[in-house]
Amino acid sequence: MAASLRALQDASSRKIEISAVANNRSYHLYYPLIDDKKAEIRMRDERLVAHSVRSHGIVVARTHMNDWLILILLVVIVMVLSRIHPFYRYVGKDMMTDLKYPLKENTVPLWVVPLYAVLFPMGVFMSFYFYRRDVYDLHHAILGLLFSVLITGVITYAIKDAVGRPRPDFFWRCFPDGKDVCPITVFRYSNMIRFYMFLSFLSLCQRFACFLLGCCHFLQFYDQFGDVICHGDSNVVREGHMSFPSGHTSWSFSGLGFLSLYLSGKVRVFDRKGHVAKLCIVFLPLLVASLVGISRVDDYWHHWQDVFAGAIIGITVSTFCYLQFFAPPYHAEGIFQH
Repeated sequence: MAASLRALQDASSRKIEISAVANNRSYHLYYPLIDDKKAEIRMRDERLVAHSVRSHGIVVARTHMNDWLILILLVVIVMVLSRIHPFYRYVGKDMMTDLKYPLKENTVPLWVVPLYAVLFPMGVFMSFYFYRRDVYDLHHAILGLLFSVLITGVITYAIKDAVGRPRPDFFWRCFPDGKDVCPITVFRYSNMIRFYMFLSFLSLCQRFACFLLGCCHFLQFYDQFGDVICHGDSNVVREGHMSFPSGHTSWSFSGLGFLSLYLSGKVRVFDRKGHVAKLCIVFLPLLVASLVGISRVDDYWHHWQDVFAGAIIGITVSTFCYLQFFAPPYHAEGIFQH
C-alpha cells in the first residue's frame, strides 16, 4: 500500500498542465507521465487543430474587438501626423555646406515598404496557419504586426514633426537652381549698382531691380537672423524637414523585426541544439531591414543618426508588441500564443 501511494505521489508531481482555449473558455488538462517534450507538443497541437477560421474566427474577432478599434484609431492618428506641417528648424548659410548632397530618387520607394514590412509577414503567418490550423496564432500574429507597424508610425511621425531636422539634400530642395546668393559681382550693369543698393531695403523693390538688371532670378535668400528663405516647391521643402528619424527604417524594423521574433519562436531557435540554420532564418528579415536603412543613407535622404534612431524605434516597438501576444522565443512555450 505504501509503495502504491508513493507511486501516485510521484506521478502527481510530474503532471504537466496544458491550457487550451475553446468557445472562449479556458480549461486545463493534465497529462501525468509525459517525459517526451515532442509528445507534449504533439498533444497540444492536436487540441489546436480544431481552432480554424471557420469554427473560431468570429469568436476570436469578437474577443479582440477593442483591439481592432484601437488599430483604426492609430491609422487615423498616423494620417493626421503625416499631414501636419513639421517644425522648420533654423538653417543658416554656414550649415548649407553639409546639406548639399545630391537630390536622388529613392532606391526603396515608399509604396514598397508595406509590401515587405506588412504583407510579406502576413503571408508567412498564413503559411503557418495552413500547417497548424490555429486561428488564434494567426489572429494574434496579424494583430501584433499591425500594432507594431502603426505604433511605430505614430512615434516616427510625431518625432519627425517635432524635430524638423533637414535632410542631407536640403540645399537642392530649397534652391532647385543651385543659387542661394546674388553677389554684386555678377551685375551686368555696374553703373546701376548704387541704384540697386538704394532699393535693396524693400524686398519687392529688390526683386524687381534684380530682375531688371539681370543679375539673378532671386535676391535675398536668408532673413535678418540668417535663416534660409527657400524658393523651391513647398512640398519638396516640407519633405526636406523630416529627416529624423528614418521612417523607412523604423517601419522596416517594426514589421520585419516582428517577423523575426515570430520565426524564432516557431523554429525554436533557442532550443540549445546548435542548429545554425535556424539563426539564418531569423536574421534574414533583420538583414533586409538593415539594407533598407543603409539605402536611405546612400540615397542622401537621411543622416546615419536618423537610420540608427529609426532602427531602435522599430526593434523596441516590435519586441513589446510581440510579447503582448506570444511567449518569449527562448521560453518553452515560445511557439504558442498567450
